[in-house]
Amino acid sequence: MKILTAEEMRRLDRLTTERAGISSRQLMENAGRQAAEFLLAHFSSPRRISILCGKGNNGGDALVAARYLLERGHKPRVGLLAGPGDLKGDAQANYAAFLQVGGAVEALPTPADWERQAAAVLDCDLLVDGLLGTGLSGPVEGYLRRVIHDINAPGRRFRVLAVDIPSGLPSDGGEPASESVQADATVTFTAPKRGQVFPPTCTRVGTLAVAPIGTPEELYASDPSLFLNLIVARQWSRLPLTRERDAHKGAFGHVLLVAGSRGKTGAAALGGKAALRMGAGLVTVTTPAGGLPTVASMVPEIMTEPLAETDSGSISARALDYGRFAKIVEGKTVLALGPGLTTHPETGQFVRAVLEQFDLPLVLDADALNALVGQLELLRRRRARLAVITPHPGEMARLLGTSSAEVQRQRLEVAQRFAREYGLFVILKGYRTLVATPEGQVYVSPTGNPGMATAGAGDVLTGMVAAALGQWGEQTPGDALCLAVYLQGLAGDLAAAAQDEQALIASDIIEALPRAWLALREKIERDDPGSYYVVP
Repeated sequence: MKILTAEEMRRLDRLTTERAGISSRQLMENAGRQAAEFLLAHFSSPRRISILCGKGNNGGDALVAARYLLERGHKPRVGLLAGPGDLKGDAQANYAAFLQVGGAVEALPTPADWERQAAAVLDCDLLVDGLLGTGLSGPVEGYLRRVIHDINAPGRRFRVLAVDIPSGLPSDGGEPASESVQADATVTFTAPKRGQVFPPTCTRVGTLAVAPIGTPEELYASDPSLFLNLIVARQWSRLPLTRERDAHKGAFGHVLLVAGSRGKTGAAALGGKAALRMGAGLVTVTTPAGGLPTVASMVPEIMTEPLAETDSGSISARALDYGRFAKIVEGKTVLALGPGLTTHPETGQFVRAVLEQFDLPLVLDADALNALVGQLELLRRRRARLAVITPHPGEMARLLGTSSAEVQRQRLEVAQRFAREYGLFVILKGYRTLVATPEGQVYVSPTGNPGMATAGAGDVLTGMVAAALGQWGEQTPGDALCLAVYLQGLAGDLAAAAQDEQALIASDIIEALPRAWLALREKIERDDPGSYYVVP
């Protein structure tokens, strides 16, 4: 699902009219109807509904919603923060249509009018915000700012549904220039907007629903200039997620995970178990010889191979001697390196040699990335055609020789640029984890929670990514990676719901994966492109 800027959305609306023959009036009609349908489905029969309309198209959408609610037996109180003569075009037409079906609109064109009626308007169970839409280009000032301030008053007893976007929120994201409505839910149209997906503005959206209003998907789905995408369940409807009755373990990939060191055997175990839970048919963990018994005892389903180790218990460069590691690699489907390896110089030497010598699809995380600091040219010289890196902001900052704060400030640009420059996939972890492709597309995961900011969560993701590549990476690597990222976040959300974010640990994510798989299959089955899509 594309994520659009305000200008991209305006262009798409024009194309819908020009190429698909759907008038702006009909688009407004569809938008208002979808907002009303979502309200009735999401909010449990509010008795008192107030609807606040501005004079622009956002107000027109809200007037359509008011008409549908009236026809369904509700009696919304509608306030227009303008004079009726200030309405133009489609908004004016829908004002008239609302009056024709018996609706009443209270004109509140001045601050004095609001002062007199604010208490009565805000004495409701649900407030529909139709004041300002995505066309806002600067800070809200004056009268409307006062109204927004009153809507957000501490201790309010009503809930807020925003039509298209909370009033005052910048559509394209960034720091809000002024106060914006704090919504409990938002119904946006055709596609989510950047400000609804990324922090800090996304925290004011509440539950986000994306409703189709008639724009044909073919007008924008393959437009290369629209590079930003939200990961949604329908993305995997074309992946063979259901196994054939005569399937065998050899059909689902054999993951080779190079991980662990003295004191960090847990990283290897977590990665291996996560790969199995993700569906890998076989998993071999190769780890320093001294830690192998511990790793093997933690996950009995994995196979293990010992590697020569340094005096400190990390992988030695001698692990490559006499073709020992090459024999281990034989027959494997995907090679993942990094969790718990340490930054020992010999271990770094081993990692760099693996990049130059082996052509299996490659996943690099944690200390495998640290081994490349100052030597990024090795990524260009790697033998693997398909490669994935999974850094958190600190690891990405070390690769680029910058700060974590700078990476966070321009996450999209950093991930997209790196993926293009080195011809690989970048999974930049964090709130709204990103998956950037070598072709320049960027996918955003809506799943996950702060409880996943815990030791070992990245090791879990490494195993899941490797397993996903082993099963589906040959045909659709991008979809496979998005699936792993989405499922990890979904499992984390299910685990947090069961036991609270504060208590969440990495192994809880693995244990929740079976439930996450079931939940995902249900999402795919019930996904209806003709209805609104609620973002997790």
